[in-house]
Amino acid sequence: MKAIFNNVVIAQSEHPVVIEGNYYFPLESVNSDYLSETSHHSTCPWKGEASYYTVKVNDEISENAAWSYKNPKDAAKEIKNHVAFWKNVSVKE
Repeated sequence: MKAIFNNVVIAQSEHPVVIEGNYYFPLESVNSDYLSETSHHSTCPWKGEASYYTVKVNDEISENAAWSYKNPKDAAKEIKNHVAFWKNVSVKE
């Protein structure tokens, strides 16, 4: 699977974790040069608190278009050190 933004592959993995239709890419498969952490957070009752990132490739920006659970609850421990994408980031094979 690949995560693509502004025609650039920003993450690629053969083994993403799929939860609720979202592909979570292992941290080492994500090019962190394109991400910057924001102050936005959300809480999922069974996964825990999500931290968000703005995705920027060249001059194209998508605010809070990536998220991760840095310390997920036990029910979602498989997504620790993983990042998921949305908001104009295409995820496909």
